[in-house]
Amino acid sequence: MRLFHLWKRSSRDHRRNEQYCTRKIYKERSFLMTTKLFYEDSYITNFTAHTWEQFTDEANRSYIVLDQTAFYPTGGGQPSDTGTLNGVQVLEVEEVDGEIRHYVAGPLPNQEYVQGQINWKRRFDHMQQHAGQHILSAAFEDQLGFSTVSFHLGQEVCTIDLDVAQLSQEDIEVAEAFANDVIQQNLPIETKWVNEEELAQYSLRKQLAVSENIRLVMIPNVDYSGCGGTHPSSTGQVRAISILKIEKQKKQTRVHFVCGKRVTNELRTKQAVVQGLTNVLSVPESKLVDAAERVLLQSKEYEKTIDELNEKLLSFEAKELLQSAELIHDQKVVQMISSQYGMKDLQKLAKIILKEEPEVVVFFVGESDQKLQIVCGRGEEIDQDMNLALKKVLPFINGKGGGKKDFAQGGGDPIRSAEEVLIELVKATFQ
Repeated sequence: MRLFHLWKRSSRDHRRNEQYCTRKIYKERSFLMTTKLFYEDSYITNFTAHTWEQFTDEANRSYIVLDQTAFYPTGGGQPSDTGTLNGVQVLEVEEVDGEIRHYVAGPLPNQEYVQGQINWKRRFDHMQQHAGQHILSAAFEDQLGFSTVSFHLGQEVCTIDLDVAQLSQEDIEVAEAFANDVIQQNLPIETKWVNEEELAQYSLRKQLAVSENIRLVMIPNVDYSGCGGTHPSSTGQVRAISILKIEKQKKQTRVHFVCGKRVTNELRTKQAVVQGLTNVLSVPESKLVDAAERVLLQSKEYEKTIDELNEKLLSFEAKELLQSAELIHDQKVVQMISSQYGMKDLQKLAKIILKEEPEVVVFFVGESDQKLQIVCGRGEEIDQDMNLALKKVLPFINGKGGGKKDFAQGGGDPIRSAEEVLIELVKATFQ
């Protein structure tokens, strides 16, 4: 590792460091203090670091520590920024014991300065989603009295968990309407560092978990929350909020939503699906649900008919197999090797035969999907242990399975032919 130190901080930078930075000694290494530029201005997209260090962590991941950064580290439900440092991809940013680590795709070349470039599209999307969460949580709190327990900013969809057992459709519409009205008013979104004494001036939506270095995100007369995330400068930049669905979570309710450009992306995706369904089902959009229900009903009826026909087919097959039964050690035995039937049908077929003839033994071997499947059973008038016979044969095909004395099944690899497996089953049963 090398340290490039060619810049002397000004007194203003010292003040910034006192406000935004931390320092820690670990394994006798002095951690470089980092100025958090994303707190000074969340719209910074590029910056220059004059002092930097390069390390490798315990998992052999390369990471960079800078004297100042605009990269937001993962925290508070918000993923980290990505971008580049001197053209090298920044994959993830984490704050570990006060040290901001920029995990990179590979080591940085030895250069005097580090030029950072933020992936602005990702950053602004996160700003929209996070501010939208503040607004939506305030809507549920103000209009309905439901508090937010947790928040997750996903790659495609965001969620908040509300401290309420269930939500009605009317509740959803009320909260969504309130939130979008706040957006349309284009209210300022302000941030402020305060101490514990100053908190009394504000009506906080949620109790804080910290008592120092408190950062408030404020939407006047709407929401006052302690938050370390990045946000736009006004509610209008959130553009829109759309609640997609709700999901019950024990005693809480999870609300799935999107903000900003994600709203139009969702609309575009869903519209393409709706248009495709209207074309396939040949009905207008307003009749899609009815048409889909009819298709599902018809499908269930077809499945029922197919099952009934399959049962009849298996019954005919059972009669033919019984007619072709042979005597082995004075015992009537039905044997079959099939690539037509899967395990479920082999079991059904065997049970039909055993019900028809209580003095017969059944050995079936199915060949499908590069596997061998075995079904063996006996009628109620016979004493052989089919589970024990199967257990003796399974090692020949690296197989697994089991059952009861009268009926067992299993499967394994086709390292022996189906014919050989049948022979081994007969031996294991009658010898």
